[in-house]
Amino acid sequence: MTTSHQHPPAVPTAAEVEDMTLEERARLASTLDDVEVVHNQNKWPIKGTRAEKRAERAVALWFVISALSGLAFLGSFLFWPFQYVAPGQPGYGLYTLYTPVVGFTFGLSVLALGIGVIAYIKKFFPDEVSVQQRHDGASDDVARLTVTAQLVKAGQDTGIARRKLIIRAAGGAAGVLGLGLGIAAIAPLVRNPWKGGDEAALWVTGWRPVNGETVYLRRDTGDPHEVSLVRPEDQAPGSMETVFPFRESERDDEEALIRGLRGSDTPVMLIRLRPDERVVHRNGQENFNYGDYYAFSKICTHLGCPTSLYEAQTNRILCPCHQTQFLATEYGRPVFGPGTRPLPQLPITVNDEGYLVATGDFAEPVGPAFWERRYNP
Repeated sequence: MTTSHQHPPAVPTAAEVEDMTLEERARLASTLDDVEVVHNQNKWPIKGTRAEKRAERAVALWFVISALSGLAFLGSFLFWPFQYVAPGQPGYGLYTLYTPVVGFTFGLSVLALGIGVIAYIKKFFPDEVSVQQRHDGASDDVARLTVTAQLVKAGQDTGIARRKLIIRAAGGAAGVLGLGLGIAAIAPLVRNPWKGGDEAALWVTGWRPVNGETVYLRRDTGDPHEVSLVRPEDQAPGSMETVFPFRESERDDEEALIRGLRGSDTPVMLIRLRPDERVVHRNGQENFNYGDYYAFSKICTHLGCPTSLYEAQTNRILCPCHQTQFLATEYGRPVFGPGTRPLPQLPITVNDEGYLVATGDFAEPVGPAFWERRYNP
């Protein structure tokens, strides 16, 4: 039912409200809002009983569980080993548990905090039944002054001010959880991408030289144990083939063979341009190609999708996710779409055996940009 808002005949002024006690303000707030309290029963009419203390400890226990879980989440997020470890290697078990441990401790912290709040409301909020008439329009100054008193009075009725155990436990739980969320939010921004120097994980790929060993270009035949190396005569002009790194020391190493094929930064597009194409080289990378053969990272510099399409007539490399187009004849620079950086080019040549090999790693990190990426356009 909708009624027009009408105050009782004697409505106090704002100055008179300022002189009222908290109890008087709370009663006035109910009167002004046309609220009729039909029933209001305090859960604990006799204060300090054993049952009340047990209820208080039960509520506080949930907040303590939330705080401890929050600390466990914070500790596991910061200190649990998260770097990749191959199956069967020392530390693999701890590595596989990183995500479950972080997820479980965070979920338990949030769950326990929520249960604690619900338990507090159920155990300590008075049983109240009130009827309020609906009014249109904004509240006046007197109503705004009295509503604060009404909220404070509700807090007094629940006894929260004298329940120090619950206050400390809830504050600790909320504080620890907030700290954990804050660190989790900013950690990816403050972790040093240059840790490890020139061998930092963000800098190097599976194509990097190791002990001077030759890194061959290898095609994927579907069988990780079959090694199919690439020769220049294998590829027709105006074609593209995806290749991966291979070293002879990896031939009998199943894990290394699979890692070379499945590494997120290893796929490379080997493109053989048609004869007499006009090519623009990037500064400092004039010798990265071998004749008409050019090798570019297959990882899009926009958001990391595979740039798996090559149009031979226009020499454009297309990323199917967001339609960024890169020009193969101009050092893989973007000419359309949201991508803004050229595809990193892999330096290649042909060795004495007639196989295409990499002469080094990429001159810049592959994939999407990251904090303080070094880039020489």
